[in-house]
Amino acid sequence: MPDRQPVAVITGASQGLGLALARELAGRGWSLVLDARGAERLDRAAATLPGGPHRVVAGDVTEPAHRRDVVDAAAALGGADALVNNASTLGASPLPALADLGTATYLRVLEVNLVAPVVLAAALAGQLRRRSGRVLNVTSDAGVEAYPTWGGYGSSKAGLDHASRVLAAEEPSLRVYAVDPGDMRTRMHQDAFPGEDISDRPDPEHAVPGLLRLLTEDLPSGRYRAADVQSGWAAPGVSA
Repeated sequence: MPDRQPVAVITGASQGLGLALARELAGRGWSLVLDARGAERLDRAAATLPGGPHRVVAGDVTEPAHRRDVVDAAAALGGADALVNNASTLGASPLPALADLGTATYLRVLEVNLVAPVVLAAALAGQLRRRSGRVLNVTSDAGVEAYPTWGGYGSSKAGLDHASRVLAAEEPSLRVYAVDPGDMRTRMHQDAFPGEDISDRPDPEHAVPGLLRLLTEDLPSGRYRAADVQSGWAAPGVSA
């Protein structure tokens, strides 16, 4: 990273992995553009962050006007060094089988999990190119493995994996990563298993060191598991 205060755009930053990563980056001197749908929760999250300046941009990442606001906020901080596409949706809870997945629900899953990350990366491409920046797309093992009832979510993440590879081929000045953070004790993971005890899953903070290496070191573009990056085994691949 250059010798200026780096800037990261993080979607889905009000809770879970997005907030855990935001706290770590803010503590390391990054300025942040924080995106999430819930303005009140996002404001509370931003208030816990050290350093700054940080920008809070509440809204729906699928909306073009909101994405323009995110891009403008990054430009006001000097331009994005990194984009972390973390915002995701399951679409429905409990998760339905593909035969029972409604068209509108599936379209929403694809719009949030696949289309929005791709178009936000495109909107920030000029800023990122100037910084030889990073795009980090949060994916899932559900994009690789065939888990019953995970077809809608998993296919959106499989699409994001492939889009990440294409973007890396098209943008050689950038580092483009698809990273699987692993199972985490988050609200979305609980929604995937309603009524079940997920207390054995690790906190989102456990995935942050792997993401941090991708954002700050010079690993090649590719698909990674956060646990592998953290442990030092960091060859990109496509396995779950």
